[in-house]
Amino acid sequence: MPKPTVAIVGRPNVGKSTIFNRIVGERISIVEDIPGVTRDRIYSSGEWLNQHFNLIDTGGIEISDAPFMTQIREQAEIAIDEADVIIFMTNGREGLTTADEQVAKILYRSHKPVVVAVNKVDNPDMRENLYDFYALGFGEPVPISGSHGLGLGDLLDLVIANFPKREEQEYDEDIIKFSLIGRPNVGKSSLVNALLGEDRVIVSDIAGTTRDAIDTPYTYDGKDYVIIDTAGMRKKGKVYETTEKYSVLRALRAIERSDVVLVVINGEEGIIEQDKKIAGYAHEAGRAIVIVVNKWDAVDKDDKTMKEFEQKIRDHFLFLDYAPIVFLSAKTKRRIHTLIPKIELASENHSMRVVTTVLNDVVMDAVAMNPTPTDKGQRLKIYYATQVAIKPPTFVIFVNDPELLHFSYKRFLENRIRDAFGFEGTPIKIIARPRK
Repeated sequence: MPKPTVAIVGRPNVGKSTIFNRIVGERISIVEDIPGVTRDRIYSSGEWLNQHFNLIDTGGIEISDAPFMTQIREQAEIAIDEADVIIFMTNGREGLTTADEQVAKILYRSHKPVVVAVNKVDNPDMRENLYDFYALGFGEPVPISGSHGLGLGDLLDLVIANFPKREEQEYDEDIIKFSLIGRPNVGKSSLVNALLGEDRVIVSDIAGTTRDAIDTPYTYDGKDYVIIDTAGMRKKGKVYETTEKYSVLRALRAIERSDVVLVVINGEEGIIEQDKKIAGYAHEAGRAIVIVVNKWDAVDKDDKTMKEFEQKIRDHFLFLDYAPIVFLSAKTKRRIHTLIPKIELASENHSMRVVTTVLNDVVMDAVAMNPTPTDKGQRLKIYYATQVAIKPPTFVIFVNDPELLHFSYKRFLENRIRDAFGFEGTPIKIIARPRK
C-alpha cells in the first residue's frame, strides 16, 4: 500500500523547514533566517498515530521577480501535484499577507485538502491573530509553534483525517513486482519496451518525459510478473519535468510497491551522485535490488571494460555490495535475457528463511573466529539468534547489552551470514535485543 504524501507549502520564511524537521524528527532541512534558503524540495517519512506518510518540504512561493522565485513556485506546484494533503504554512506574527493570498490562489487550483497552519504562535495572547486566516477559505487555522513544538499534534490529527482511502491493486503472492528507478534519461522506458517487445511506454530523448507509475503485467518463460514503471503521459508545457529532483518522488512511490527494484544506470555517462541518492532510497526501504547498466552498446569496450565498470560501481555503491550487476542494451536487446534470472534470484533471497539451529551454528562459529569486542571493560555476549521476518530477511540477536554491538561487529556478522546463506540481491537487517 503506497504511503500518502503530505507537502508543506507557503511563502518564504514562515518556518516550513523547522516544522518539517519537527515532524520527521531529524534536522534534514537547512534552517536559516533568510527567505528562500530552502531551494529544493526535500523528502522524508513521517509517522503519526501509526499512520506513515511521505513528507515534502518545498521552497517558499513568492510572486516576485527574484531570480529563483520562479523555480521555487514551480517546486511548490510539483509538491502540490504530488501531495494528497497540503499543509499551508503562514506566519502568525506577521499576520495575513498578500503573498499568502497569492499562495492560496495556487492552492485552490489543486483541489486537494489544505490544512492552514499558523506558525510562530508562541503564547495564548497571539491567538487573536488567527481570525484573519479564516479569510483564506480553508476552514479553521491551526495555531502552532515550530520553535517550541506546540500544536503539532492537532495539526497532524487534521492532516491524517484528510488522507485518501486508497484502493490498492491486489496481485497474487507469487507474482514478483519489480520497478525501474534511476535519474531521467537512463533508458528506463526503453528497457520496459524491450522487455515487453512493444512500444507501450513513451520514449523520447528529452530527459524526464515519463510521469506517474503504471503497472504492466508481463509474462516471461511462463511466469507472471508486474512491471511498475514510473512512466505515463507527460504533462505538456511544464518546464520542471526535467528537474532531476522530480525523479525522486516518482521513484519513492514505485519503490514502496515493489519486491525488486532495478537501479538503472547510463553506461555511456557513468555514475553520478543522483544515482547513489536514488539507490539509497531503495536500500533504506529494504527492497531487493539489481543494478542495471543500460546503453552498454554505446560504450567502447575491450575485454577489461566490464570488469573495470563493475569495480567502479562497487566503489561508488559500497552500501549495495550485495546487489548483482547486469550489463545490457535496451536499444539493441543485447544481453537482455540476463535480467530476469537476476530478478528471480534477488526476489527468492529477499523472502528466504533460515533454519534457527543452522543460523546459530553460523553465528557461534563467527564468534569463535572473531571474538566479540569489549567496551568500557564490558564484553559483548551473544546468546542466541533467530530470523523474525522476510522481505528483507531480518535477524534478532539476543545479547547482554545491545549498546555493545557496534556497527563494525554487526557488519562482520552480516558478512558471515551472507557467506553461509548467500542472500545475493537483498539487504539484511540485524537487530540486537537484550535477553529478558
